[in-house]
Amino acid sequence: MDTLIERLRAVQVSSLCDADKGLAVVDPTIRAMVPDVSFAGPAFTLLAYDDHLPVLVALREAEPGSVLVVATNSLRKAVSGELFATEARRRGIVAIVIDGYCRDLRGLRRIGLPVHARGTNPMSGTTRDPGTFGREVLLGRVRVSPGDIVVGDDDGVVVGPRERFAAAVDTAEEIERAEKALLEGMAAGRDLHAMTTVDEHLAALAKEQPSTLGFTV
Repeated sequence: MDTLIERLRAVQVSSLCDADKGLAVVDPTIRAMVPDVSFAGPAFTLLAYDDHLPVLVALREAEPGSVLVVATNSLRKAVSGELFATEARRRGIVAIVIDGYCRDLRGLRRIGLPVHARGTNPMSGTTRDPGTFGREVLLGRVRVSPGDIVVGDDDGVVVGPRERFAAAVDTAEEIERAEKALLEGMAAGRDLHAMTTVDEHLAALAKEQPSTLGFTV
């Protein structure tokens, strides 16, 4: 497995956002349909306008390890469901992210493949469009190009070029190590505030001095 992708799958999206405040965050109304799962991988982009045939074709065209990024032009019929998620998992596709709607929520949760969407709609679209693939698309107001890295979990989805994530992942991992120490400290009865520089930070802010809140663990 790609080492960077493996590391990105192991960190929380919130940690990546703390490490790089400028990361492109997909509209949070595109949310996890399947809880407690995370993903990272290169984008395979496609257009599916109230028609799920393009998604079916994309399942065959996308490389294992990729994330299907589905633009729907804000239309509202479901373009993916249990059958497609099952085939995606069988083919090694790591997630389906839809700027639109899916269905078969109970089945999706049973399968466990990460699926992010704006919600569910039991009505599916047509099967007339052979599909448009490999173009830049809009995903929750974020432009996604083929091959961009897409990372997601219950908190949301972030997108960017590989080099941006490579620059952020060390800091994200360090943030998670510090937060783990804070949680362990509180479990042992320590005060959260005593494990941070909050008092020094507040004093500096009162004097209008530059300061950053930090951890002491």
